[in-house]
Amino acid sequence: MQKVSYRSFLAKFPYPVHGRSKALRSLSLLSGLTILFLLIALENHQATAAETVSSTEIVLGMSSALTGSAQNLGKDVQRGILTAFERVNRHGGVHGRKLRLIALDDGYEPARTMPNMRELIHKENVVAVIGNVGTPNAIVAVPLANEEKSLLFASFSGGPILRNDPPDRYVINFRASYGEEIAAMFDALIDIAGLKPEEIAFFTQRDSYGDGGFTLGLNTLQSHGLKDTRAVLHVGYERNTLAVEGAVADLLMAEKPPRAVVMVGAYAPCAKFVRLCRDSDLAPIFLSVSFVGSSSLANVLGDTDAHIIVTQVVPYPSDDSIPLVREYHADLETFDPSAKPGFVDFEGYTDARILILALEKIPGSPTCEAVIDALEGLGHFDIGLGEPLYLSRSEHQACHRVWPTALKGGQFVPFPWSGVAALVKGETPP
Repeated sequence: MQKVSYRSFLAKFPYPVHGRSKALRSLSLLSGLTILFLLIALENHQATAAETVSSTEIVLGMSSALTGSAQNLGKDVQRGILTAFERVNRHGGVHGRKLRLIALDDGYEPARTMPNMRELIHKENVVAVIGNVGTPNAIVAVPLANEEKSLLFASFSGGPILRNDPPDRYVINFRASYGEEIAAMFDALIDIAGLKPEEIAFFTQRDSYGDGGFTLGLNTLQSHGLKDTRAVLHVGYERNTLAVEGAVADLLMAEKPPRAVVMVGAYAPCAKFVRLCRDSDLAPIFLSVSFVGSSSLANVLGDTDAHIIVTQVVPYPSDDSIPLVREYHADLETFDPSAKPGFVDFEGYTDARILILALEKIPGSPTCEAVIDALEGLGHFDIGLGEPLYLSRSEHQACHRVWPTALKGGQFVPFPWSGVAALVKGETPP
């Protein structure tokens, strides 16, 4: 390498010798200040991160539908989480640290989820993101969580994107998958009620949530003997709209009206779809996955003679024989006496109780990596749900059970699959 002399270096500056020295001193001062500012910024960033871990609180984040057509879901999940946080905070928090939730609204629009996630991770320095709502939103959140090495815990979605095999280290779930919910429906409709796969139709949201549900459904129907997937009627609507009239018209024009319709959508459009079907004298049995939010569906639907089943991923939230349900009721009464117990609230509460259990097992700082290690280290565990739960490095879904419920007296109540044959016939099961 050619050596450059001090004089030749100075010769590159179009200043007198004393000017060159002054220029060098200016450059040296500027470089020094730049380095100083960078060191200060780095120190502040490290101090902020350290403060997040070692201060008197643990900050969690949430990007959810707090406005728009699915806002009840986001608000209910949020209330359930806050109810559990309030429970532990009343007793001094987790090892002296209070839990705090920062909830940002994405309106159930994926385009708003990414900036929310980045704000939670980089600005708010959350230890984890909990209770996000929606599969389309998860399609944005999952790669970002993996890229940023930030925990995405207990999303309100049964979508496949959250359940890779082997599991993503930074994605951990509580609830059963949509595949498990749909499989339970078809086992009942075909094996118990005796329907043929071609007699079952789909009403879905036109996005990754609805399309994914339809694909899972077709795969399950094929396992039940479906030969030609084109024989299965599939109608739908656009996300965040109530434009379901076309879907109803497609059912009316079908050569053979379906005897059962599986709905993979949000509560408001599903309620309108059911009402319009009944107004048009269509009387299939309607079934929906848990994402619909059964309490919201019942409230929006109002009085109806439609037979509707919703699969749930938590037990009946008024079953006081379950220890966790009793604790949920007591904590909800303390946190929000005006609130009514519901499936979505209870799911958010259960999510938070699992996270709290993991946090309590961390002896040192509750960093993101420590929280993941603690969750994976739970193995077989019991929080009083009445159902065995399990998490490990190779198992990132704590629960696989599905609970069927049916609409009765304006609310969804526990329902045995053995009664599905009567519903398909239009009868009221005993």
